[in-house]
Amino acid sequence: KPLSSRTITVSLMKRTKIVSRVATSTSGLASFSSVSKNSLTRSRDALPLRHEMPIKFWSRLIVIIGSTSCQKYSSFSSSEYVSSLNRQSVLAASGAMLVAAGTLFAYNGTEQKNISFTEALKIPLRIVRHPSPTPATVKNEHVCEEAKPITSLPIYTAEQVRENDGTNGKPIWMTYGGVVYDVTNFIPNHPGGSEKIMQAAGSAIEPYWHIYRQHFSTSLPIRLMEDMIIGRLDEKDQNEIDSAICSISDEYAMEPKHHAALKINSVEPMNAETPTNRLTDDYLTPIDLFFIRNHHPVPNLSDDYIKNYSTKIDLSEYTGKTIKISLDDIKKMDKVEIVATFQCSRNRAGDFNKFKQTSSNWNDGAISTAKWGGVRLRDLLSRAGLDDPIAAEKKGFEHVCFEGLDGMMSSIRIDKATSQYGDCILAYEMNGEPLKRDHGFPLRLIVPGYVGVRNVKWVSKIRLARTEAEGPWQRGLNYKILPPSVIDAKAVDLDKMSSVNEGSIFSGITKVERCNDLGKTDKAFAKEGDSVLVKASGWAWAGGGRNIVRVDLTGDGGKTWSTAEIIQGDNQKFGRAWAWVLWSCELPATVGKDEKVEVCSKAVDIAFNVQPSASDHNWNVRGLCNNSWFRTKFKVN
Repeated sequence: KPLSSRTITVSLMKRTKIVSRVATSTSGLASFSSVSKNSLTRSRDALPLRHEMPIKFWSRLIVIIGSTSCQKYSSFSSSEYVSSLNRQSVLAASGAMLVAAGTLFAYNGTEQKNISFTEALKIPLRIVRHPSPTPATVKNEHVCEEAKPITSLPIYTAEQVRENDGTNGKPIWMTYGGVVYDVTNFIPNHPGGSEKIMQAAGSAIEPYWHIYRQHFSTSLPIRLMEDMIIGRLDEKDQNEIDSAICSISDEYAMEPKHHAALKINSVEPMNAETPTNRLTDDYLTPIDLFFIRNHHPVPNLSDDYIKNYSTKIDLSEYTGKTIKISLDDIKKMDKVEIVATFQCSRNRAGDFNKFKQTSSNWNDGAISTAKWGGVRLRDLLSRAGLDDPIAAEKKGFEHVCFEGLDGMMSSIRIDKATSQYGDCILAYEMNGEPLKRDHGFPLRLIVPGYVGVRNVKWVSKIRLARTEAEGPWQRGLNYKILPPSVIDAKAVDLDKMSSVNEGSIFSGITKVERCNDLGKTDKAFAKEGDSVLVKASGWAWAGGGRNIVRVDLTGDGGKTWSTAEIIQGDNQKFGRAWAWVLWSCELPATVGKDEKVEVCSKAVDIAFNVQPSASDHNWNVRGLCNNSWFRTKFKVN
C-alpha cells in the first residue's frame, strides 16, 4: 500500500529491536535510481568504532518500499548511507526517508530512544548516541591500544569545556556526540590546518562537521579521537547542542546532480573520480565525467546574483587601488583557449595505503583534461593597474592570491600569474560550454601545469600580496608533503615547507587486453611462467608544462621494457605542454600464479625526470603526489 504516517518496526536479528515513528507523505514513493550504488555498499568500517551496530543486522536487513516497485539493499552502514544521500534525493524519495529514519536510533541496553530523521540528517555520524557508550578496542599506531569505557570518565559541563580553549596556556577541549576530548596535542596535525580546528576550541565540533562532512567518509576521525577522550558532556548541554544543530539549514540541499558512472569518494562535499576504463575514451574528458574535488558545498547563485556577478581585483597594498570587473566585461575582453590537464594531488593515494595508511583514499581517477576558454589573468591584472610585474616583485609583492565564493583560498607566484607563457586564465567556458557549477561557474582560475587545488573555483577576489594566501589549502598541512619518516607534524615548521604547486611526472594504464600469441592466430591457455602478448593503453602527464618524451612499459617486473606509441597530445608547444598524452603499446608479459599478468608503466619528460619504481620511497602521511610506476593486473585466460 502507499505509505502514510505510520510506525515502522524493524527487527534486529537475535540481539536488538528498534522502533521509529516516521511521518511521511504518500507522494514521492520513488526508487533509489538517483542514488549511486557506491552510497549503498560502503564498508562496515564507516561506522564510528564505539557506535557499531550488530553486523548481522546490516547484512540481513531487507527493505521493501512503494506500491509498484520493490528494491532490496543490504550490507550498508547507516552513517555512510545517510551522509551519502544529498538532501534533494532524500526529499524526493519518501522511501529513502523511511530507510534512514527507520534505522537511525539510539539503543542502550533495554532502553529505546527515537532520534528524528532531521537530527540524523544534520549529524550523520551521531546515529547511535548512547548516554554511556562503550568504545571498541582499537589497535592503531595513531591511537591508544585500548579505549577506556566512557562510563568510568567524569562528566563536564559546557561551561567547563569553554574554559579550556587554549588561552593562557590552558588545554584545548572540544566535544562531539556527548563526549569530551582534549585535542591539545592534535592541533598541529589537523589535516585542515590548526587555524581551522581552533575555531571549535572550547566548544562543540558538530556545527563544523555539519559543513566539513568529509569527516564522515571514513572511520579515521573517530579512530584518532578515541585516544583524546577525557570525559562526558553533561546530557543537558548535549541536548542543547542537538537542538541548535537541528535548526541549522542544510548547506548541501542544492548540490548539482552527477553522472552515475562517477566513482564517489565523498558525497558531501562531492569528491568523485572519472572511471578508469573511460579516462582515455576521448582526449578531452566529457564534462559530466570530469573528476570533481570540492571542499565545501557548491555555491548556489540566484539569477540576480549571476546577472550582477563581479570579481574584485585588489592591488591596494601596492597601488592603493581596487577595482571590480563584471562577468559581462570579462567576456568582452580577448578570449583565449587553453587545453590543460588537472590532477588532484591525492590521485593514487590508495596505492600509498597498500604500503602504509595515509589520510586519503583516492584511487587513480582524479585526473581529467578539458579545453578552457576565458581571459588571460595577466590582462586582468594589467587592467587593474599592474603594468610592471617585475617592479612589483622587486618591492616584495611576490604572490597573487585568489578566493572563491566557498571561502577557498590559494595563491601562485607573480611570475607564473603574469607570464605570457604561463597561460593562466580566468575561465568561463569548459569544452566550449559555460562552466558547470561543480567546476567553478561562473569563473574559475586555470593554472596550467599546477596541481588541481591551485585552480580555484567560483573566483570572487584576486589580490596582489607579499605573502602566500592564508588558509589550510596553501599554508596548512593539507598540501604539504612531509618526509616518509614523519607521521606527527607537531615538531614540523610548516612555514618552512613549500606547498605543492607544479605537478611531478605521472602515467596511468586504463585498459589492458590480450593479443593473439606471437606466430599464432588464437590465444592459447596460459599457465604460470608463460609469456603472452598484451596491448595496454593509457595516459601520461608532467607538471610545469614539461613535454612527455617517452612512456615505457614492462610485463615482467622491469626485466624488459617496451616503448609506447604516443597517439595523441604529442604536438604541444615545447615547455608549454599543459595537457596529457595518450599512448598505446603491445608488450610481452609473464603470467603469474593467479593466471594474471602485471603491467607497469613509467613516463619520462623533457627534463628526463622519470617515475620511481615503488610508492614506499615517496610515501607521505597526507597521501600526496604518488608518482610511482603505475601497476595493474590483468587475467589472461
